[in-house]
Amino acid sequence: MDYLKISIQITPFQEWLRDVLNAQLAEVGFDSFIETQTGFEAFIPSDSYSEESLSTVLETFSDNFSFVVESEFIADQNWNKEWEKNYFKPLVIGGECLIRAPFHTEYPETKYEIIIEPNMAFGTGNHETTATIIESILQNDLKGKTILDMGCGTGILSILASMKGAEQITAIDIDKWSYEGTQENAALNKITNINAKLGDASLLGEEKYDLIFANIHKNVLLNDMPTYYSVLKKRGTLIMSGFYTEDIQDIVVKAEELGLTNAGFMEKNNWVAHTFVKPD
Repeated sequence: MDYLKISIQITPFQEWLRDVLNAQLAEVGFDSFIETQTGFEAFIPSDSYSEESLSTVLETFSDNFSFVVESEFIADQNWNKEWEKNYFKPLVIGGECLIRAPFHTEYPETKYEIIIEPNMAFGTGNHETTATIIESILQNDLKGKTILDMGCGTGILSILASMKGAEQITAIDIDKWSYEGTQENAALNKITNINAKLGDASLLGEEKYDLIFANIHKNVLLNDMPTYYSVLKKRGTLIMSGFYTEDIQDIVVKAEELGLTNAGFMEKNNWVAHTFVKPD
C-alpha cells in the first residue's frame, strides 16, 4: 500500500493544537502520527487522501495560526527504510519491555523483548496509546487468559500478551498491512498462539474473552462497544485507547450504559487508556 506523509508546521506552535489536529485528521483517514518540535507528520493511504478534507480541518484554526504543509509520497517498498532512517529506535516501556526492529544492533536487555518488522501498520510502542496499553499489560497477570486484540496493528500487544502467559489471542484489524504484519511479527518472535483475522468487530461471534484491548478511534469504540461487551466474560476486563482526555466522558457514559464498571484510566500526553470491568 502506498502512503502519503503530510508534514505540518504550526506557527505559533501549540501542543494542544497539535493534539486537536491529530484527532480531527484521524476522522478523515489519517492513521499514524509522529510529533515534531513545531508540528507533526501525518500518514494516510495515498488513495484515501483528500486535499479538501485537510484544508477544511486547518481552516478552522487559520484566524490564529498559520500552517506550512509539505507532502511526500512513500511507496510501500520504501517504508522500512523510512522507519529505519528516521523514526523507529529501540524503546523500553515500563522498565521491562524492549521493542526493537531486526536491524537494531545496540539495545538494553529487559525481561520482555519484542521484535517488530516496521511497516505501515500502527504499533511500534512509540505512540502514547500503544505505550499505555503495554504498561497496563505489564501490570496484569495474563497467565491462562483468552485475549482479544482489536485494531491489532503490528500485533505488538498480542505478542506481549503471549509472552505474559496468555493462553490464546485473537488479533483483528481492518487493514491488510496489519493482518499480515501481525502474522509475520508473531513468527519473528516465535509466538504460535495468535489467531490473526482481517476485518472488524463483525467477525466476533460466540467466543468469550477474559481481556480485550481496543486501540482504535473514538467513534469506532463507541460503535463497537456493545459487541465488545457481548464477548467479554463476566469479571473480564476491557481496555480501550485511541482517544483524548476530553473524550473520556463520552466513553464512560457509553460503557456504563452497557453495565461496565469504571476501573480508571492512564493518561499520557492527553491520550488515554481507559479500563472497564464486566460485573458478575
